[in-house]
Amino acid sequence: MEYKIADYKTEVHNDWCAGCGDFGILNSIQMALFELQIKPHEAAIFSGIGCSGKTPHFINTFGIHTLHGRVLPFAQGAKLSNPNLNVVAVGGDGDGLGIGSGHFVNAGRRNIDITYIIFNNGVYGLTKGQASPTLKLGMKTKSLSQPNVNESINPIALACISGFTFIARGYSYDVRFLKEIIKKGIMHKGLSFIDVLQPCPTYNDINTKDWYQSLITDENNPEVKIPRIYKLEDEGYSGIVKEPNEAPLKVVEAIKKSNEWGNKIPVGIFYENNNVPTFEERLQARIENYKTYPPADQIIADMDGNTNVNIDLLIDELKANDNLN
Repeated sequence: MEYKIADYKTEVHNDWCAGCGDFGILNSIQMALFELQIKPHEAAIFSGIGCSGKTPHFINTFGIHTLHGRVLPFAQGAKLSNPNLNVVAVGGDGDGLGIGSGHFVNAGRRNIDITYIIFNNGVYGLTKGQASPTLKLGMKTKSLSQPNVNESINPIALACISGFTFIARGYSYDVRFLKEIIKKGIMHKGLSFIDVLQPCPTYNDINTKDWYQSLITDENNPEVKIPRIYKLEDEGYSGIVKEPNEAPLKVVEAIKKSNEWGNKIPVGIFYENNNVPTFEERLQARIENYKTYPPADQIIADMDGNTNVNIDLLIDELKANDNLN
C-alpha cells in the first residue's frame, strides 16, 4: 500500500497563532514521514509541554503528549520496548533545554535510534513569552520588562559534547529543506538532534520572519547582499565522520560553526557519525534475542492476569558475591 500525504494528517483543529513557525515544522514532519513511506502505525510522535506539545495531535501516527521536560525518557523507553518503531520526539527550547536539559545530555550518552526535534523560538510561548534558555544575553523581547539577564545555551554545541551522532539545524519557513533534514535524521542509525529556528510572531519581536530572511551586506563585497541564513553545504562544509578517529576534530568544527550568529546563521548537517553503536545494539550484545523478541512482544501475564515471568535469573545476578571479602 502506498500512503498519501493526507494519511499523515488528522482532523484535529490546529489553534497555533497565525504565522507561527510550528506550522512549517509540522508540515515538514508530515512530508518526511510520507516521502519515507513510514507506515502510520509503525511511527510514534512524542512531545513535551508548550506550544510544540500539540504536534502529536495533528499527525496521524501514535501520539504521546508527555510531561514538561520529560519527552526524551518517554521516547527512549518506547524505542527500547519496541525497536521496530520509528520514534520522533518534539519539544520547545524551554522544554528540552531548561527543565529537560539533564535528559538531553544523558540521552546523548546512550545513542538510542530516535530523532529529537527542538522548536527553537527563544521564548516560552505558551506561558506568555518569558525568556527561554536560547534567548541571547541582553535581548529584550516585548514580554520582558528588562533585557534577558542569563547567558544562552547553544543547542548544537550541547548536542555535540553530549554524544548525539546526527546534529543538524533547519529553519521553519524553509519547509522543503527542513523536510530533507528530518528525513536524514530519521534514517540515521542512532540519536538524531535537529534544532529548528522558528519565529514566534506573538512574543518574540526580535528574531522575526523578516529578520531571519533579510539580506545582509557581504563583508567581502559591500555592493553584494547575501541571505542571513545560509546552507553549510553551499560553503563546502561537511560534518560527516568517515573514520572513527575523525570524530573529535569534526565535533570541534561543528561547535565552531554553531557559534556563527547575527549576520551569518548556518543551517544544515553540522555533524554525522555512523561509527558509534546504538544502545539497541549494545543491548543485543548483552541480552539474547533482544531485537527479535523485544519487551513489547513479550507476554507477561495469562488471560487471568497472573504473571508468567520468572525472575530467578535476575535475582541470582543481583545476589552479593559471597567470595568478596
